[in-house]
Amino acid sequence: MADLLKRVGAGGLLGSERPVLVLLSGGRDSVCLLDVAVRLAPDVEALHCNYGLRAEAGADEVHCAALCERLAVTLHVHRPRGPSGNLQAWARDRRYAEAERLAPGDIAAGHTATDQVETVLYRLASSPGRRALLGMAAREGRLVRPLLRATRDETAAHCAARGLPWREDASNDDPAFARNRARATLLPALRSLHPAAEANVLRTLDLLRDEAAVLDGVLDAALAEAGDPPAVAALGALPPALRRLALQRLADRAASGRAPAVGHRTQEVLALREGGALDLGGGLRAAVRRGALTLGPSVGRAAPRRGAAPS
Repeated sequence: MADLLKRVGAGGLLGSERPVLVLLSGGRDSVCLLDVAVRLAPDVEALHCNYGLRAEAGADEVHCAALCERLAVTLHVHRPRGPSGNLQAWARDRRYAEAERLAPGDIAAGHTATDQVETVLYRLASSPGRRALLGMAAREGRLVRPLLRATRDETAAHCAARGLPWREDASNDDPAFARNRARATLLPALRSLHPAAEANVLRTLDLLRDEAAVLDGVLDAALAEAGDPPAVAALGALPPALRRLALQRLADRAASGRAPAVGHRTQEVLALREGGALDLGGGLRAAVRRGALTLGPSVGRAAPRRGAAPS
């Protein structure tokens, strides 16, 4: 318990002068996070979202209220209406939107090292590109993940040592959700191959993040030299890997965050001639104007005009 507290404190994501809003589901990880935040941060509040989708939802809310009363933490309860579309995406979007509205400072999520490994495996299987291998960042804007160096077993041990009960969500075992299948099948398979499998994945992740920082610096320099907006000819002269990364960077900028993966469309985009346009998905369109490549929202109908693909 003391070791986990020390590691989280050393991470610097809690304990600054910034207030923090903890996303509290009532499960072991978020209960652990709330307790750690109270002991490290100067100003802590919590947000619980009651989606009303399970018979146990009301009891989860009561549990969170009792925990916050015990820890002297202000609890905000949000009951979003819905759902619509993808259930997990809808729940995540509603939770973060309400957190952004309420939080005066940082927003803390209880993602653990175990979640990190599951995320990498899931993304590796479901979406190509290096982004899949970089996992979740410890900080993304105001969102912080102080427990990324702690395993799910460690958060459970912390709660048990502190006498803090938690709630179990049966939907986390539902094989209808792809992430649950990864948890139930892929992780045990990795452990059967090597007992340090999860630690090795996390160590590889650290190395890839270090290398990605260097590569991002090279990309920054290449884009600066290509101009703003970048000249298509300058992008076409880059090595293939930098072309892909450049297109993804431009897409992310146009989407004000993380755009869908578009690197696999690089050859099509750079083959556009003057006046041509191409819809990339995710509401984004690439267009060539005055020899430069611009990315913006898809409006109306694209008129692709393609020339010779770059070598």
